Order: sequence, then structure tokens, then C-alpha cells
Amino acid sequence: MDDVLTEAVLERSRDLDRRDLSEILATIHGEDRRALEAVGRVLPEVARAAEILVLVLSGGGRWVNVGAGTSGRIGVLDAAEIPPTFGYPHDRVQGVIAGGEDALIRAVEGAEDRGADARRALRELDLLPGDAVVALSASGRTPFALAALDEAREVSARRIAVTCDPNAPLTEHAEVTIAPVVGPEVIAGSTRMKGGLAQKAVMHLLSTAVMVKLGRVEGNRMTHLRPVSSKLRRRAIGLVASLANVTEADAARLLDEHDGSVRSAVDAARRRA
Repeated sequence: MDDVLTEAVLERSRDLDRRDLSEILATIHGEDRRALEAVGRVLPEVARAAEILVLVLSGGGRWVNVGAGTSGRIGVLDAAEIPPTFGYPHDRVQGVIAGGEDALIRAVEGAEDRGADARRALRELDLLPGDAVVALSASGRTPFALAALDEAREVSARRIAVTCDPNAPLTEHAEVTIAPVVGPEVIAGSTRMKGGLAQKAVMHLLSTAVMVKLGRVEGNRMTHLRPVSSKLRRRAIGLVASLANVTEADAARLLDEHDGSVRSAVDAARRRA
């Protein structure tokens, strides 16, 4: 594994077990900063991927995140956050993780090596040429992620890779590769750390930018959020009151009249004004 970038040993943390607690935390935090700086260096590639995803979703296609372990959880989590935050249909942005739903809460041993499972999952989704697959793998060598991109290529779907090794096999299977080079982990090989942080940063950059370009945000306000809890109901009332320049009582009434839709409530108030 000496040639695998994500398995390398970080010289700066070789004596980690002999440091006091404050030094351990400072070391981890310092490396986390390096991971985010690495993401900053690949923003042009993030922009290219976002353009593809905007085109896919605008054309009625779907966006599917695929990965194993930490990478898979990050992909599924980001997809799950889109409907409540942006009011976007849950079936348009989805996540597939090796090992299925059980893998979200506990490790499913060997699942990442079963490439056939990735192909099967995408076939069950009836992946089409107008769709896009975003494959996440810190090492860029996970068979599950590689097989997902191969399946996407065979049906002529769009292909995006998110990895921490720009020379990994995954990059050869994608149209666009986003590869922040975070370097060796504080704990050698533990890519839930800098690798996971970088992938999470990339995914929320992608999803947020795509939703903004699709018109799911006005200014920097979540005009399409779903008020499915008391907290979000209060937020929705505040949004309508602020954007439409009405009282909170009127905002609450408008929301009720429009099935909780902030966008519709604001538009209705502006038409009346």
C-alpha cells in the first residue's frame, strides 16, 4: 500500500500517542485546516461538476451519490438534506451506500469490495442517460465506486468522481474529477478524518451551489424549505414576513393558505401588494 496516497504515514504525527491532550487536538485541527485549504484549490473542478449537475436536474434527470463507508455516508447524508433545505423532490437527488441502509449506522464488512452490488443498485433505480452519478472514494480505488461509474458510462449517464488522490483509478472512469489532495491522515489510513472532511466540504459546495442556480434560494434565504417541524415553521414565518414585508401574523396566514410553501406565500403577498 506504499503507493496509495491515503495510506501514507504523516511525519508530523508519528509521536501522537506521546503527546498530551491539547497537543493531540491542535495537531488534528491543524491538519483539518490543510484539508479545507486543499478543497479551495479544486474549486474550478467543483464548478465544472456543478454545471453538469445543474444541466442534469434542469433536464429532468437525477443526481445519484454513490460510495462505501464514510464516503457513502457523506453522499447519502448530503442527498437527504436537500429536500428539507431546498424543497427539492427526494427522488431527484439520491444516495446509494455499499451495504445498504444498515451501513449508515454500522460498518458492513466487505461491502466496499462488491462492485456488482453498485451496478445492481443503479439498475434498480433504472439509471438513464439523462442522470448523473457522483462516485465518492477517498482512496479512489474502492470497487463499489468504480463499478458505479462503469455502470453510468454504459448507460451514457454523466460521471463525476470525488477522491483525495488525483492519480487514483477512479479519475480514469469519470468525466470530471474533484480531487483535493489532503495528504496523509493524522492516524495513518483513517480517511474518515481529513479525507472525510474534504469530501463533506466538496459535497455541500456542490449541492448548495446547484440548488442556488436552480432558483431554490432568494438572496441567501431558503425560500423553498419545508416547515416540517416547529423550528422550521418559525423560520418559514420569519422568511415570509421579511421577504414579503408583512407582519408575522399575516405571514403565518399566508403559509396556511399555501400549504406551507414559503415561495408561494411570498409570491402571493407581493402580488397583493
